[in-house]
Amino acid sequence: MPEPTKENEAPAPAPAPPPEEPNKETEAGNAPPKDEEEGSPSIALPPGLGSRALERKDSEWSLGESPATEEQVKQNTNSELSTLFVEKPQTGTVKVGGNISFIAKVKAEDLLRKPSVKWFKGKWMDLASKAGKHLQLKETFERQSRVYTFEMQIIKAKENYAGNYRCEVTYKDKFDSCSFDLEVHESTGTTPNIDIRSAFKRREVKQQEEEPEIDVWELLKNANPNEYEKIAFQYGITDLRGMLKRLKRMRRVEKKSAAFAKILDPAYQIDKGGRVRFVVELADPKLEVKWYKNGQEIRPSTKYIFEHKGCERIMFINNCSLTDDSEYYVTAGDEKCSTELFVREPPIMVTKQLEDTNAYCGEKVELECEVSEDDANVKWFKNGEEIIPGPKSRYKVKVEGKKHILIIEGATKADSAEYSVMTTGGQSSAKLTVDLKPLKILAPLTDLTVKLGKEICLKCEISENVTGKWTKNGLPVQEGDRLKVVHKGRIHKLVIDSALIEDEGEYVFTPDAYSVTLPAKVHVIDPPKINLDGLDADNTVTVIAGNKLRLEIPISGEPPPKVIWSRADKAITEGSGRIRAESYPDSSSLIIDVAEREDSGVYNINLKNEAGEAHASIKIKVVDIPDPPVAPNVTDVGDDWCIMNWEPPAYDGGSPILGYFIERKKKQSSRWMRLNFELCKETTFEPKKMIEGVAYEVRIFAVNAIGISKPSMPSKPFVPLAVTSPPTLLAVDSVTDTTVTMKWRPPDQIGAAGLDGYVLEYCFEGSTSAKQSDENGEAAYDLSAEEWIVANMDLIDKTKFTITGLPTDAKIFVRVKAVNAAGASEPKYYSQPILVKEIIEPPKIRIPRHLKQTYIRRVGEAVNLVIPFQGKPRPELTWTKDGAEIDKNQINIRNSETDTIIFIRKAERSHSGKYDLQVKVEKFVESASIDIQIVDRPGPPQLVKIEDVWGENVALSWTPPKDDGNAAITGYTIQKADKKSMEWFTVIEHYHRTNATITELVIGNEYYFRVFAENMCGLSENATMTKESAVIAKDGKVYKNPVYEDFDFTEAPMYTQPLVNTYAIAGYNATLNCSVRGNPKPKITWMKNKVAIVNDPRYRMFSNQGVCTLEIRKPSPYDGGTYCCKAVNDLGTAEVECKLEVKVIYQGVITPGEPLFLAGQQQVDFPSAGSSCKVYLLT
Repeated sequence: MPEPTKENEAPAPAPAPPPEEPNKETEAGNAPPKDEEEGSPSIALPPGLGSRALERKDSEWSLGESPATEEQVKQNTNSELSTLFVEKPQTGTVKVGGNISFIAKVKAEDLLRKPSVKWFKGKWMDLASKAGKHLQLKETFERQSRVYTFEMQIIKAKENYAGNYRCEVTYKDKFDSCSFDLEVHESTGTTPNIDIRSAFKRREVKQQEEEPEIDVWELLKNANPNEYEKIAFQYGITDLRGMLKRLKRMRRVEKKSAAFAKILDPAYQIDKGGRVRFVVELADPKLEVKWYKNGQEIRPSTKYIFEHKGCERIMFINNCSLTDDSEYYVTAGDEKCSTELFVREPPIMVTKQLEDTNAYCGEKVELECEVSEDDANVKWFKNGEEIIPGPKSRYKVKVEGKKHILIIEGATKADSAEYSVMTTGGQSSAKLTVDLKPLKILAPLTDLTVKLGKEICLKCEISENVTGKWTKNGLPVQEGDRLKVVHKGRIHKLVIDSALIEDEGEYVFTPDAYSVTLPAKVHVIDPPKINLDGLDADNTVTVIAGNKLRLEIPISGEPPPKVIWSRADKAITEGSGRIRAESYPDSSSLIIDVAEREDSGVYNINLKNEAGEAHASIKIKVVDIPDPPVAPNVTDVGDDWCIMNWEPPAYDGGSPILGYFIERKKKQSSRWMRLNFELCKETTFEPKKMIEGVAYEVRIFAVNAIGISKPSMPSKPFVPLAVTSPPTLLAVDSVTDTTVTMKWRPPDQIGAAGLDGYVLEYCFEGSTSAKQSDENGEAAYDLSAEEWIVANMDLIDKTKFTITGLPTDAKIFVRVKAVNAAGASEPKYYSQPILVKEIIEPPKIRIPRHLKQTYIRRVGEAVNLVIPFQGKPRPELTWTKDGAEIDKNQINIRNSETDTIIFIRKAERSHSGKYDLQVKVEKFVESASIDIQIVDRPGPPQLVKIEDVWGENVALSWTPPKDDGNAAITGYTIQKADKKSMEWFTVIEHYHRTNATITELVIGNEYYFRVFAENMCGLSENATMTKESAVIAKDGKVYKNPVYEDFDFTEAPMYTQPLVNTYAIAGYNATLNCSVRGNPKPKITWMKNKVAIVNDPRYRMFSNQGVCTLEIRKPSPYDGGTYCCKAVNDLGTAEVECKLEVKVIYQGVITPGEPLFLAGQQQVDFPSAGSSCKVYLLT
């Protein structure tokens, strides 16, 4: 659609390339921020949509004078009331294919949760649904500063990504938004042509030949509303709201209006300062017409003029400015029609071009041009980059009406470039060349030779008053307390106080901005000096033999002095010998590769240079580890120890011996073990913890301050052996008039050497040197070896020996020694002197306990009885049986010195009787008796007869057997047999009486009966049978039972044997027993502490023939308490109770009654109702 223009006005020419028109309103302070201006790119518009539509969009978002919509007013109000942004996204520029990020930050101090953020392109497109390969949205939260950061990143930008973007943040009732622009440039290798119209953020219509032939509005009119956004992006439409408004108006135009015969054109375009005419034609001239601008009614004024021509209603707007760029509509009755007005500025032309300029460094440079209008907006560029003047910039712009001047203060060579000025209608460029002024050296620097400590002053003079730089050996010189740099006009000085050696070098002064250099050399001289501060007071150096000595002596002197080392007037040269010298600028070294003892001595060092001489002497002492000691000697050994000594080494290595280390090893081993970890200061040592019976060797290491010597030769092998402990329990076994028999026990400790035998020694009482021993025989006798007489010439293995050939009535002392490979042990002494005279000991018979009662054995068993006795001299023994001598053919008697044995291989009943033993020693007699009973099975009863037969019963009687088997009859067994079968069946067993009644016999049968006798050996071999039989008749006289009064056998429970208080051992089963009778049979209930025991696996309850038993399995202290047995039947109740105390065994000691406390025991009481249990614990 062609764009409507003002009547009588030709369309504005479109220059190629068309620059954008700058807004004059920016001078009034209503222009948008600079970054927003520069970030708005030119966008190609579809056919039918002129540049005014785009300018209309920019006006809405950039200029603030036009009336805002209701939605914008609401958003602006919220934004003013609550600003959420801390940092807003800024307008940016990116090349095609490049990446760019926009960042917005929101302060979260007053926010309880994360705010909601949306990113838009244009006015309506939400970019959240477009995130993907080319668009990424990120958000982070920094806890320390409590700031939310929201980032929109565009990846590999394309040309159609350019446009206006908006970021909105919302939190509850708070709202804030910010718009920014993105400009996308083509990526080319050359410097792009700068579009001045893009710089001033005004867009013009591109040439018609660039427009596509497709009418986008026709596409939109016929398209589905869901495809509007796709079509808008395809043809570069970013103002979606404006597009929707225009489509709405286009649809309304198609409708026939009742009020308007002719409506306003869709849009009008006018240059700034021009006049525009709006015309509508009414269908009814009587209708009232009102004109509006952005919703506000327009009143007539000098600017707005209204005319009426018939049905036409005309409004003129004079002297159009950028504020008139807005939306207008007119109302007639209930209908209205609208249009848009686009105002554009005329281009500003450059009337006076820039001129090429030459200048020298430091001068002030001015570049001047003139434009077509006063105070026009002009931009300056340097090599294509915009120059932004400011307080900190070297560039200043001066404007005098139409004249614009770029001022550069103190020009430098870096200012040489191509400068250009650009306006909306033209541009101009010129080259600036900045050169240096020629420089002349009036007074150059001169070389100096200065003594150490004197002042160094370097001075030069040049023709220009410029600064410069001082360098020393190519490095910049730093000012300090000693070094000062002076610049006065054209004179430059470098002053150094108290010259040092390090101040020597080549100094160069270089004027700034010039390639001229002024060099000078400074030479500092100093007499030689030797620094021996690192040595001892006597200048002694100690070195270990075998090590390398590198003695470095610091020296000084300028020029470096010549160094000469010597020893005993013999110079040490610099070369490759074992002892050599090395010289360096600041030190000299004496090197001994492998120090030897002969290298000890005094060494001299001499220095010489042109400033003087110096010399010093140094003493070198070579020390070494000591020589190994000689092999040690082992002087004494024990069971696990030995004593060794040795001599110090012949040479101590030049350093005192600090001590010794001792090692040992088994003879058959090659592994040595260190015995001491702290140095042994003495030359004796006692190794311990050796294995008895194993051969060992020992060796020594000497230690001084240098180190440990080589080991000495091993000692001779030795074996740790110990004599046994003394024999024990030495006692007198027997004494006669000429002999004494001693007995003893082996030693408690024998050791690895074993026991070879014993030596028994004695001496007579009355020796002048003898001392009385104590009661235990542990005191020694102070007798010489000659006074003790060896009783046995050869070692004896037995622990009993008889000393013979002793005089009667003599008193002797006796001792015994155990002998092994290590020698004889300490002697064991008998505590008292022994009288050599036979001693009479009255006899005494020791009857064993089981023989103090009748000794019972069965016939055929063996009898072997041992009866010990005492008495000296050997007593006489006499055995008798029932007062008569014993038949030695039937009974064997064996006697010894300490006991007698009676032995019967097969006992018979004739061996029963009383056996008497008589032991006689001289006039002393001791007697004892033993009863022996040999028992056998009894004989059968003598006579069995049937006393009576009635009904089904038979009464029997019999007489006891004639032979009871030498033992009491314990009972009888009765058997019956039917005459027809004669098979015997036991009727009664273990019957104690001699009469019995056999019942429940079968009527019509005939029975025989027999009886067996029984004693402790069993039943008799035969039985006695009744001679006649008993017939149980079927018919016969009726036996009339005698009438007896019924006896009442019922009775209440009664305990015949009560419970008794019992002690039990923890871990061993315990039983509680009692007996009860009652009829009917009572029910038995056991209780512990008044609580019935029911279904407890720890308890077992038995009841047999009225005997009640409670078994407690492995009781613990907690099972102690009061136990009760309760018997209940219909006639009454009976109870009996007892206390059970559980004892705990510790260390084999039972603690009954009052506890026997062992070491570390304590008593613990268990609080249980009715319990008296106590446990004694070890602590």
